[in-house]
Amino acid sequence: MAAASQTKKGWRATAGGEYLAEFFGTFFLLLIGTSVVAETVAALNQSGRGTDISTAAGSGLWLVIVIGWALAVAFGVYIAGGVTGAHINPAVTLAFAVKRDFPWSKVPGYMIAQTLGAFVGAALTYLVYHDAIASFEKAKHITRGALGGAHDSTATYSVFATFPAPYFSSNIGPLIDQIVGTAVLVAVVFALVDETNQPPKSNLAPLMVGLVVAMIGCAFGPNAGYAINPARDFGPRVFAWLAGWGQVAMPGINYYFWVPIVGPLIGGVLGAFAYDFFIGDVLKARGAKPAEDVESRGETDIDKDEADIESRGRTVQE
Repeated sequence: MAAASQTKKGWRATAGGEYLAEFFGTFFLLLIGTSVVAETVAALNQSGRGTDISTAAGSGLWLVIVIGWALAVAFGVYIAGGVTGAHINPAVTLAFAVKRDFPWSKVPGYMIAQTLGAFVGAALTYLVYHDAIASFEKAKHITRGALGGAHDSTATYSVFATFPAPYFSSNIGPLIDQIVGTAVLVAVVFALVDETNQPPKSNLAPLMVGLVVAMIGCAFGPNAGYAINPARDFGPRVFAWLAGWGQVAMPGINYYFWVPIVGPLIGGVLGAFAYDFFIGDVLKARGAKPAEDVESRGETDIDKDEADIESRGRTVQE
């Protein structure tokens, strides 16, 4: 028994433990995020506790979605942060590999764990809200898997993954949207974890990351649902495809499935380069020191001064 326990502990101390953390952090992110959408799209309407998203209340419900996803991100980072720093996003993992010496050997494992976590999180949301979604489909005469027409199922599919706004004539606009949104996300994440800049104190960084996601949702959300995370979109998209949404999910509206994968991966790397070019490299050139080092030196100097004063005092008394 003791040998088995040591083996188990040792396994968790390897990269496998990191993959578990990324899986669970992304699972939590998607469980809460997709549940918030399921609530606003179907459950509030069918429970008698809310109004139809097609009414003026829809704008207010969008804010519920933005806040819900922001909190899901923040607490997902709190959950996994102690093990991996909580990437919970392949675009973040890639950006750290390109610009922060994150081991390339771990990149595939992180991305697979994140995508699987997103898939399972979406599946659990479906288990919790299956009846509400089915009731909404029945009430609105939605045929699951139908794309366009009177029985279009885009509304219920939107619980799980993203799609472009109808004002786009091609996928170029949504691709640009995903690149820009993810670049903003990664640039700010790099700023928040940069000890030579102004990192949040008192372990507030995860909350700040959540606020960044809320900011992006408010700024760019209506364009394409601000996936800004390949795992967040692709894992639930595959689940939705398996659960009956068919062509709406895969290949998606206007063959959209690749946009929330390629766009964020490009945007994340661009955001990393942009932060370093405009801020990170400037801080290095100016000889900026990590905040902890500065604080540590300050405490040492104070202690040294106090010791000198005490020493001088003893000498005078003697």
